[in-house]
Amino acid sequence: MAHKLVDAKGLNCPLPILRAKKTLKEVPAGGTLEVLATDPGSVADFASFCRMTGNELVESTSEDGVYRFLIRHTA
Repeated sequence: MAHKLVDAKGLNCPLPILRAKKTLKEVPAGGTLEVLATDPGSVADFASFCRMTGNELVESTSEDGVYRFLIRHTA
């Protein structure tokens, strides 16, 4: 399975979502995208992004002000 990483720490909305959307195009179906962000709004943003795009939000965690999202590309 392909795995990509987007480091969006220090970026504010909508940049983490835009970078994730762009990189997700490079991930084959079934592959995963890991996103690291520091914007607290990204928690709601990525949950909504996955619902709207049909991708699976496998994991959403937070540690020391860094939010980590693991998204499975289903398209």
